[in-house]
Amino acid sequence: MPSVSPKVTNSYIQGPTDIPLLDKTVGQCLEETVQRFPEREALVFCRDGVRRTFAQFKEEVDQAAAGLLALGLRKGDRLGMWGPNKYEWVLMQFATAQAGIILVSVNPAYQASELEFVLRKVGCKALVFPNQFKTQKYYDILKQTCPELEKSSPGGIKSKRLPDLSIVIMCDSKLPGTFHMDEVMQAGDSSHLKQLRAVQQTLSCHEPINIQFTSGTTGSPKGATLSHRNIVNNANLVGLRLGITDQESRSGLPAPLYHCLASVGGCMVMALHGTSCIFSSPSFEGKAALEAVSREKCSFLLGTPTMFIDMLSQPDFDSYDLSTLRGGIIAGSPVPPETMRTIITKMHMPELVVMPATCTVPGGQFVLVHLSWATSMCFLWGTGHQHGAQ
Repeated sequence: MPSVSPKVTNSYIQGPTDIPLLDKTVGQCLEETVQRFPEREALVFCRDGVRRTFAQFKEEVDQAAAGLLALGLRKGDRLGMWGPNKYEWVLMQFATAQAGIILVSVNPAYQASELEFVLRKVGCKALVFPNQFKTQKYYDILKQTCPELEKSSPGGIKSKRLPDLSIVIMCDSKLPGTFHMDEVMQAGDSSHLKQLRAVQQTLSCHEPINIQFTSGTTGSPKGATLSHRNIVNNANLVGLRLGITDQESRSGLPAPLYHCLASVGGCMVMALHGTSCIFSSPSFEGKAALEAVSREKCSFLLGTPTMFIDMLSQPDFDSYDLSTLRGGIIAGSPVPPETMRTIITKMHMPELVVMPATCTVPGGQFVLVHLSWATSMCFLWGTGHQHGAQ
């Protein structure tokens, strides 16, 4: 019998072509938007008092990317971002993309066993986190799996249970075995910036750039690996669905950054369409979200059904000026029709995008859209390897 050679085919499936897919990297999208709107606000973290224009953000992204290269990270390495909604989260999201490093979105609620599973599964070389948030003492949790941390030199961790991990970066403290984020920002010199430019010339939009995990509530967390092309096109279509134009618009983001609703539907839409991302608090607070919408004059609001229900239930809800809102994303299925009606009428959001389900209510327009997580579930279960979903 003659041997049969397997036929190799492209895994991308062509759908409707009225809106062409973009073949751009995350870094290319940010660069183009910085050129268009250098002085426009890109990011606002209300609780921390952080504000960055697109030009300021791009400068710090390049500094951070060069710093990561100076620490020894290379294209294809995995960096885990573990923590609540802070400026450093978005900074690492785009700095890793610039340098071809794969960002691993780590649930800030993970305990030691879940953290160990995820870091081992994808082979994280670096991990970034704050010292503590609420009851989560991140450094102490990591020490449960990596007791070697406390006696290691920064960048020189050799862990028995986490053999790939060598670099730990802390956002707000400097504890034994770790770098402080300020050190990362200052580590890169002109040679590392030159190295960064060289790496960027080698990047392809088809290469992996982000690994997102399920919560693990039905077993061990499962990872989906997303390419630049996945994320860029999801963000492009979200922006088109929301009707974003070159006119300045601001998106309220009470949703967590480790989930694609905020990182792709918020931050990547920002980098592609020039919207401003408004983060009301490190984790969801209904009152803080309403305050941010009112004070920052948000055009869009992105959240889950329970988040919207919580905001509507605030005793002083009627005291907030939500008149600048015109739409947003509600991520959850199913969404009760009465909830949709109330959001449309009481929150001034007639143009509402529903993800990943759709329903029909008179008097409002809402459409089905799938973000990265929803469109990237054709993966090899438990491996964290992409299987061509787009």
